[in-house]
Order: sequence, then C-alpha cells, then structure tokens
Amino acid sequence: MNHFVSIADTPLDELEHVFAVAKRLKAQLKSTGRNDAILAGKTLAMIFEKPSLRTRVSFSVAMNQLGGYGLLLSRDEVGLGTREPVKDVARVLNGMVDGIMARVFEHGKLLELAQYSSVPVINALSDYSHPCQALADLLTIDEHFGKLRGLTLAYIGDGNNVARSLAVACSKFGMGFNIATPAGYELADADLLLIKAKMPELSVTTCGNPIEAVRDADVVVTDTWVSMGQEEEKAKRVAEFAGYAIDESLMSQAPKQAIVLHCLPAYRGYEISEGVFEGPQSKVFEEAHNRLHIQKGLLAVLMGGA
Repeated sequence: MNHFVSIADTPLDELEHVFAVAKRLKAQLKSTGRNDAILAGKTLAMIFEKPSLRTRVSFSVAMNQLGGYGLLLSRDEVGLGTREPVKDVARVLNGMVDGIMARVFEHGKLLELAQYSSVPVINALSDYSHPCQALADLLTIDEHFGKLRGLTLAYIGDGNNVARSLAVACSKFGMGFNIATPAGYELADADLLLIKAKMPELSVTTCGNPIEAVRDADVVVTDTWVSMGQEEEKAKRVAEFAGYAIDESLMSQAPKQAIVLHCLPAYRGYEISEGVFEGPQSKVFEEAHNRLHIQKGLLAVLMGGA
C-alpha cells in the first residue's frame, strides 16, 4: 500500500491487514497503556483546509502513541493550489516528512498530492470521499457483531462523501448497502459506474423510503444534512430532508439488534433525534473513538511497514 486515497483503489487483503494491525494496536494500548514506537523519528504533515475535531485529534494522538510527530498545517499556511501549486507542495514535503494527511474540499487535490508524492498520502476527507471514517465505522460494526460479511447497513440522508465511501466499504467486505435519500440527493449514477469499473462487486440498493431501507438493517447510519460549504442551502435542505431523520419511529421499523452510527458532528432534531442519539442502540462514541484506532492502523502500515 503506497497511499490511502480511496477504498475502491485499495485491495481487500490490504484493507484486512490494516484492520488486523488496528485491532492489535488497540488491544496493546488497552492492556499495557502504551504502543510500540513503530513511528519513532517520523513526521506526518497534516494539511487541513477544513477544520475537524476527530480528524485532528485522532491523527495527532495516533502519531504520538506510535512514537512519531504530527505537524499541523493550516489552510492559510499552505494555500494548497492557490498560494502554491499542489504538485509543488507535495515535492517540498517529500524531502521533509514521512507522510502526508490531507483534509480538503476538492478531491482532485488529493489525487494530485498522491501523484507527485514519494511518501504516503492519506485521504482524511474530500468532497468525494471519507474513507477513514468508513473504515472506522466498519471496525465499530465488526467489534459489535463479531463479523461484517452478511450484515446490512442502511444509510438515511444525503448521498454525500460519507454515503459513497460506506457503499464502497460495505461492498468490499461483503455487506449489503441500502440507501434512502430525498429525490435529487441520491448517489450519482455516473459515480457508481466509475466505481463499479474498479470494483465490480459494488452493490447499492436504493430504497423508496427510509422504512424500506431499515427494515432488514443491522446498522443504521446518517450524517449531517448540511455539510461545510453548504450553509447557504440550509433552509432548502432541511425542508427537502423532512421525513429522513433517524428517530424513534423509524428505528421501531428496524430489527431489534440494529445499531446506530453517525460520523459527527450531529444536529439533534434534524438528521437524528436526541432519544436515538443518546439511546441504547447508539454506538456513536465508540465509532468516534475508533477513528483513533483505524488511523493508527493506517499509519503503522503506510509509514511503519507494520
């Protein structure tokens, strides 16, 4: 594995290896209170065009616990593609750091970083995909159910980067993927065709309504209806997503064993109710904590040869 830009481009055996390393390091930390210094003397450049609580903390702590250092680079400091061409940023960092993590608006910037970088590049989020989040979600599901293959995940809400990454991740690991979105917010057919060309096993079931999507679901997932950069569309989106909240009424239609995930931040009363978010089926904070552990697995494999 040279880079981690998308799940579709990463072979299943390599993803399974990342999971195995993440689980091993998580167990080691729990049992001994520390991890081996796999990344001693190594530095990860962390480029943030978009702010984040979980991404910054998880990557920074992961590097620290593995004996390395996470160097924060803000949008204004780097000016990725504005102050300085993306390819120049990649080639400058190549000679100074051992890995690059980027959380960006435009997915093309990640592709260009990977094209020109001789050190590993990790996609920490783009407008197209959020693969680290999807892997953390699957780690949470696997820990809860003891397996992934044969389970079904229902995604309710906006067909965005999170939904796209989950669709790919579920197909890679043999899970069913149902999605229910308002008209006009579905996963784009053109995107699905491109992904299917890379991974023919891609399987997405688009449901007519949320109840249909959750009826056979082991996992029910949502995300904010208004992502960063979409604030001007808030009133329109809230109106159009009416009826797509994960609330007690919807969860009553899902199997009793179903768990609920949300990548956070969550807006109670919109995409998820307070009762479901704080209820017994919610695994939201286990999911958030697993960002640390899956990131640690990725870093150990990509930068430490684990």
